[in-house]
Formats: sequence, C-alpha cells, structure tokens
Amino acid sequence: MVTAFAPLAWFIVAWLSLGGLFVLLGRTVDEGRRARDGALIAASHGFGLFLAGVSWIHVSLSVFGGMPAAVAALATVLFCLLLSIFPALAGALYVRLAATGWLRRALLFAALWTFGEWLRGWVLTGFPWLSAGYAQTPPSPLAGYAPLLGVLGVSLASALVAALLSEVLRRWLTIDDCPARGWLRWCPALPLVGVALTLVAGQMLRELRWTQPVGEPISVALLQGNVAQEMKWRPERFMESLRIYYQLARDHPAQLTILPETALPAFLDQVPGEYVDALQDLAQRQHGDLLLGVAVSEGHRKYFNSALSLGASGRQRYDKVHLVPFGEFVPPGFAWFMAMANIPMSDFTAGLPRQPPLSLAGQQVAVNICYEDVFGEEIIAALPAATLLLNISNVAWFGDSLAPAQHLQIARMRALESGRMMLRATNTGMTAIIGVDGSVHAVLPPFTRGALRGEVSGHAGATPYVRWGNWPVVVLTLLLMAVAGCRRSRADP
Repeated sequence: MVTAFAPLAWFIVAWLSLGGLFVLLGRTVDEGRRARDGALIAASHGFGLFLAGVSWIHVSLSVFGGMPAAVAALATVLFCLLLSIFPALAGALYVRLAATGWLRRALLFAALWTFGEWLRGWVLTGFPWLSAGYAQTPPSPLAGYAPLLGVLGVSLASALVAALLSEVLRRWLTIDDCPARGWLRWCPALPLVGVALTLVAGQMLRELRWTQPVGEPISVALLQGNVAQEMKWRPERFMESLRIYYQLARDHPAQLTILPETALPAFLDQVPGEYVDALQDLAQRQHGDLLLGVAVSEGHRKYFNSALSLGASGRQRYDKVHLVPFGEFVPPGFAWFMAMANIPMSDFTAGLPRQPPLSLAGQQVAVNICYEDVFGEEIIAALPAATLLLNISNVAWFGDSLAPAQHLQIARMRALESGRMMLRATNTGMTAIIGVDGSVHAVLPPFTRGALRGEVSGHAGATPYVRWGNWPVVVLTLLLMAVAGCRRSRADP
C-alpha cells in the first residue's frame, strides 16, 4: 500500500490494498473465526504498511542520530508494532460486529478503519502519518472531501470505495453460479453505483471554491540551504551556514523571505548580533519581511523551537507547540534511550497553544514547524484569521528517503482542508508553493541549494472543516458503527 503515497502516489493502490483487507476480514467472519484472528490480519496489514512507509525513522536514528544500527532497527520495528495496534483494533471490532449484508459490512469496515486512524492521530501525542486519506491528494476525485471532512473524511471515502469495489469483484466472479431469480442480490451494479456516486460526488466537490482571494498578491522567496545534516551542527561549519542563508536572501529579494527550521544552527543568543542586524537591514531594504527558524532560550531551562520575523513588520515570534517525542522532548522514563542517540536540541519546551498568526508582508501567516502540519485540526486553530499557511522544516534528518515526498503530500492536504495556499521552506527538500486546490505550483529539486520564488495570494473565508474540525467525521463513524454493526439475520438485497 505504500506505493499509494508519495513519491509514487498511485492512489488506486490504496483502494486495492484496503479492498484486499476487507475481503480477508469478511472471510474471517464467514468462517466463524474469533475477533483475535481479525486483529492479527489487520495488524499484519498495518505493520507492513508502517515498516515500509516510515522506514526513514531508522535513517534518522542510526545515520544521523548516532544510534547503533541494530538498536535503531529494533526501535523502528517496535514503533511499527505499536502503530499496528490501531488497525488491529479495527480488525477485531469488525469481526465482532459484522452482520450479514454487503452494504452494512462495507460501511462498518470504512467506519472502523477511519476511527482507528483518528485514535492513532492523538493517542500518545499522535502519529497520523500514512493515514489512508493522504494517498488521495489530486488527481484523486476523493480529494474533494478534504475541505468538507478533512483527511479523515477522505480516509472514510477511500475505505468505502475499497470495500464496494471488492464487492463488485466478488459478484462478477460468482455471477455464473447464481440462480435465475434474485439476480439483484448478485448483480455487480448495486455496489458499483455506490462507487460511482462516491467518486462523482468527490469530483464535484473538487470544483467548489470555499475561500476567496484577499489583499494584493505578494512575492515570496523560500530558501533551501541544503546544509548536510551531518555537517549542520559542527561548530566549524556554523559561520558557513550563516553565510549561505544571507547570500540566498540577498540574491533573491522578495516581500516575504523564508528560511527553514533551525536555519541558524544555534540558540538565538549565540548568533552574532551583527548577523541578525544584517538580516534585519536586508529585509528593510527590500521593503519586506524575513522569517527564519532558530532555537530560542528563555529563562531557566526553557528552550523553544521558534520562527522569528525581522523586517518592516517588526519582530514577531512563533514557538512550536506540538513537539516530536524523542526528537524534541524526552518522554518520562526514556532518558536511557536518548543517551544512545546524538540528537541535538532534544529537550524543547512547547509553545503556547493557539498563538495568533504573524502579520507579514500584509498577510496574516499561520506558521507551523516541521511535524506540526501533520495535525490538521491543530493547524485550523489559527483560521479563519490567517490568510496563508507556512511550514518550515528540516527534513535532512531523514536523508534521501520517502519522508520528504510524504511530507509534501501531507502539506497538500492541509491546503485542501483550509482553502489556503501553503508555503514550505525546507533545508534539503521539498521546498514548495502549494495552491488552495492542493496542486503544487512550484517545487525545488531536493538536495540542491537555491531559492524558490513566486507570487502568492492570501485567502479569506472558512471551509466546513475549518469550522468544525474532525468532530463531524468522528460522529459519523460512530453512527455508522452503531447502525452497520447491528446484527440482523436478513441480508441486504
């Protein structure tokens, strides 16, 4: 199923993979097997997906984190096993609750899979990476559900299409064995109509525009320094990093210039004051604003992963709220684990929730840092006040893996959900400008040094997802589970 996600993005593969799981779980029910059998089947499906899809965790731990390769491999496997608990729960409940009738089974499967993804998105701070909905970015017709119900709604639609397609195939394969009467019970047309309606509705929703441009378009320059991760934190390379980003900012003037996460590899008070003043002067000469990623120390043992603005609009700051376990904070009882890794700045303090957008270049910019844009419901906290979304990241931690392309795909979903353009400035890739329809307007090649320049527009208004978040789809899944899970003896026609 991992091929359904970026970089390949063969979205139909997600339907085939989930459809296969639906068939296997259905056989488990028909054979009268136990819920634990369904749990093992779904867990195996999930484990394979996660092991292939987030293999970049091993890269960050062993290659750049300094952890012994064997220990890093074990940690990655254990993490994938932990993630597999959620599809296992969905599989067990399906076997427990499934009744007769193809439609009830399809609805139950879609609801349980989506509910499992929702749980995975917040339990233990959450890890919603590789949710099925992310595979349905454009050109998939199911992308149209994103502004309405968010990525979870897209997952629900995707799982439903997968189940219905499996039913279509089953009926085609068994049609010759059916009696002459009661043909409707076996006719592939009925589930096929369900597939068609879901896809057509999604495509029609893609044509709707939930937000409107506001203000004058602004020029942007997104800087990609391409500083190797193994070199970035070496003291002897510190001044070189500063020089790289200053030259890029100087050579590519714009109303809004963006440097990536921790572009300055030190705490702000360790950066030469004359360098910060030079960036300030540069932004003012360009009659614009410059936003840079830098760590900030404050008080006693308070360290923030921050974005700091300089220039015409004055100094403003955003502090990262949703920190990465092990990478940015040490969970209680895991100090021994972190002692085996060499991860700089791994004990940050979370910023205040619901920080207001930054006023930059005449736009209200909702800033998020790296991993934060995986959490759509947290992103919309700054909306509808914000007119632009901005993500700064340092994905160099994951090398030449699947992570940068997957992260870009996630950012595309955030643009769809919010009806806002999304800007991404990264150290090594994928630096990109994303439109309100989830399309990639421009992207820099990974592992190259340069600036991505373009013109972007702010947008006002609110999509249904911005107004309501995940709760409509959560309630919908619970209702479907309650209705579809009712055991009845009579099969659907």
